[in-house]
Amino acid sequence: MTDISFTDQLDGLTTLGNRFRGFLPVVIDVETGGFDCKEHALLEIAAVTLDMDDNGQLVRRETIAAAVIPHPDMRIEQAALDFTGIDPSDPNRNALPEKEALHDIFAKVRECVRDNDCTRAVIVAHNAHFDLGFVNAASERAGIKRNPFHPFSCFDTATLAGLAFGQTVLARACAAAGIPFSNREAHSAAYDAERTAELFCLIVNRWKELGGWR
Repeated sequence: MTDISFTDQLDGLTTLGNRFRGFLPVVIDVETGGFDCKEHALLEIAAVTLDMDDNGQLVRRETIAAAVIPHPDMRIEQAALDFTGIDPSDPNRNALPEKEALHDIFAKVRECVRDNDCTRAVIVAHNAHFDLGFVNAASERAGIKRNPFHPFSCFDTATLAGLAFGQTVLARACAAAGIPFSNREAHSAAYDAERTAELFCLIVNRWKELGGWR
């Protein structure tokens, strides 16, 4: 009987369909009217889909983002607006109703799940349970029955960056990783999601280069 080494078993694992046990990682960032997903409004949401290139490297694929009209039953704290710089009443936001914004993003995520032969998507985010909570709460409010994301599992880049770079704040983790980060552009859902995606891809790819799962 021929022994098969651990490395040999990992050969060929270069598609997203089998890299994360059938889960498709999708990077999410939300901007909100506070910290409580059951009480505070969702104001922006962005998703960055990922792909595996011909060399088995994880890379950014596409960004889809939406400004969201605050749900009438949800509250907005002024401190949150001061922090993000969002003006919910600005007509130039071109904001969408919560259900419509989620529908557009969920449709793209489901398409990517199918394209990569995955079974379900899983959220990647910085302090991921915060974003997951807001996505789940908004999905429930909107009556969306087919949320493509796993209801409780996620990848947290704050934890991963703490392990890989000794930093848990997104801006500092990106600086330690050599990823450009603009504090002026931060706290936009699309910008933060793209920087988080770059950080996640870098950590996953670096792990592979060091001889880890590939």
